[in-house]
Amino acid sequence: MTIRVMIVDDHPMWRDGIERDLVAEGFEVVATADGVGAAVRRAAAVQPDVVLMDMQLPDGSGAQATAEVLAASPSSRVLVLSASDERDDVLEAVKAGATGYLVKSASRDEMVAGVIATADGQAVFTPGLAGLVLGEFRRMSAGGDPEKPVLSPRETEVLRYVAKGMTAKQIAAKLFLSHRTVENHVQAALRKLQLANRVELARYAIEHGLDDEPSP
Repeated sequence: MTIRVMIVDDHPMWRDGIERDLVAEGFEVVATADGVGAAVRRAAAVQPDVVLMDMQLPDGSGAQATAEVLAASPSSRVLVLSASDERDDVLEAVKAGATGYLVKSASRDEMVAGVIATADGQAVFTPGLAGLVLGEFRRMSAGGDPEKPVLSPRETEVLRYVAKGMTAKQIAAKLFLSHRTVENHVQAALRKLQLANRVELARYAIEHGLDDEPSP
């Protein structure tokens, strides 16, 4: 059977190049998208077998897009194809439901093999990243509380300012970050802590004493 693929990336030339490569290898590219919202809508409509997902999107993170795409199209499998090999990006993607993670420096043959393996339900990782993921989950299990959310230092820092009542714009100015980056950290914290909104996030931070910690 022909594997049906959707490509999610906000760089048109890269997206078009991947589409050409996949079509040349016999895959059917059923949709492309340049952001979270478009990806969710199109996944719901076409129900692709495999979604090739970038981690940096203009309206949210690849992890957010992964979770929302899988909610809209539960039979799909997500293979991240990202320029980033940062630990937090890899773990966020896997926790959101991605089956695998390749960096964009992967060869065409590696990408093609990755899409086939992902469609078959196999975990696909750029060498070195599989060990990182396994090591993290072993570490969480060894801690005796595998369900306890692990916030990154930057997410914790952003959360501290949320607890003080600062807006995303104010936090961005304080930490010399973009507004979008701050919102991505807020969304990641909400997802990890399984909270519904910023009010609950602020309450969590206050209950855990983050509002009393000194500013960095």
